[in-house]
Amino acid sequence: MSTSPLTQSVEIPVASRQPFPWVHIAWFGALVLICYWPTIFVLVKIWGSDDNMGHGFFVPIVAGFIAWQHRAELMSEAPQSNKWGLAVIAWGAIQSILATLAAELFTQRLAIVVTLTGIVFYIGGKRWLKILAFPLFLLVFMIPIPAILYAQLTLRLQEMATALAESMLTLIGIPVLREGNLLRLPSQTLNVAEACSGIRSLLSLTFLSLVYGYFRDNRNWVRWLLFLSTIPIAIGANGLRVMFTGVLSEMNTEWASGIFHEVEGYIVFVIALAALLGFHGIINICARRFGKRGRSAPLAA
Repeated sequence: MSTSPLTQSVEIPVASRQPFPWVHIAWFGALVLICYWPTIFVLVKIWGSDDNMGHGFFVPIVAGFIAWQHRAELMSEAPQSNKWGLAVIAWGAIQSILATLAAELFTQRLAIVVTLTGIVFYIGGKRWLKILAFPLFLLVFMIPIPAILYAQLTLRLQEMATALAESMLTLIGIPVLREGNLLRLPSQTLNVAEACSGIRSLLSLTFLSLVYGYFRDNRNWVRWLLFLSTIPIAIGANGLRVMFTGVLSEMNTEWASGIFHEVEGYIVFVIALAALLGFHGIINICARRFGKRGRSAPLAA
């Protein structure tokens, strides 16, 4: 008995979808922890002991959260493995070995980021690398800057903070004489030391500006402006902190040190963060006004 064409079953080929490479990610993650554990352990100790690197604890958490937000985009297509990723992984390993032998700490620690970049490139190809480029870049902020650059940057920031505080104190009527990084006031002499250079605020504020710009604005030119604005904002905020210290010392010499000085630093950092948010608001206002003017100009013509 022949079957009717209406009752015949037809097999429709279904495109096979490659599963997400969780096993590869876990395997490479375990290898990174094993191979770079001494470096990672030292980094964590630095985050807990160095006031300039207190933000280091948040860097991998924020970078991991941003990467997790892109999980749907990463899983939408099968990963396209790229063999050049193995070359980048090997580069990271060689960089770590040579930097360890040469006692070059920054290059040694940066090898972790290079290796993670190679892993992403090898597993997911160019597409994954493009999607995860920003969180990978953020990981650089968990590494202390090179000692030579730190010394030069700290010295310049000390000089600028001292000069700015001198101008502010003179403006409000407090007599002051600046000698290098010393501010001679009627009550005492303030020494703008390395810890008061503002490098801590600059590093933390720079990291926050990148994260804030990523979540709050999708215009790349605005993100760059926010990033660059952290330099004058941090310098101005630190000069303001030194000025406040001078004013408080004229009221009570004990207020220029100890817990008062520490609390003052946190308050000034909040002011700097508010200035960053305010600058973003000004950018949006100007963009809206110039945008409306640009759209209305052809109509007026």
